[in-house]
Amino acid sequence: MNKFIAGMVISAGLVLSGQVFAAEVYTIDPVHSSIVFNVKHLAVSTVSGNFKKFSGTITFDAKDLEKSKAEAAIDIASINTENDQRDGHLKSPDFFDAAKFPQITFVSKAIQGEEGKYKIVGDLTIKGVTKEVSIPAVINGPVNNPMGGVVIGLSGQLTVNRQDYGVSFNKVLDNGGVMVGNDVTIIINLEAHK
Repeated sequence: MNKFIAGMVISAGLVLSGQVFAAEVYTIDPVHSSIVFNVKHLAVSTVSGNFKKFSGTITFDAKDLEKSKAEAAIDIASINTENDQRDGHLKSPDFFDAAKFPQITFVSKAIQGEEGKYKIVGDLTIKGVTKEVSIPAVINGPVNNPMGGVVIGLSGQLTVNRQDYGVSFNKVLDNGGVMVGNDVTIIINLEAHK
């Protein structure tokens, strides 16, 4: 009986130890985060915009990346380029068709790398089209914030061709260029709380 009890205590200790070192789940804090995009306009300048509403989680264990993952959803209706007319056009079927496809989503398949520098591979879905992308990213933390919580930071950048996702509106200019560039750079800066 004593051996049985001792075995139970050891097993419980192993389970508890596993929980201590398990991957932690962090929720994105939109107040301290941003998702910005840049695209060429008239082939001579760059227009920037951002999304005001997004959510998601990051599950992270630096010692066991197989347990780590990330997922996010972006509200298309929250697109903001500081111009109401342009924002309305971007929400229309010419671009994102927000009424039919209200969200952009990302779901990771793998997180690879070490010492803060990682590559996040996953499925990016825009306008109902899903493509695998790879995002070079830096993950900082975890750290304790002044309110007693635990926080990590994630920053990354990728470029996608909007034509691949059916975001295809354009006009050809007199000089042979196009009104809107196809390559869109997405800059991600996230703070997430456990």
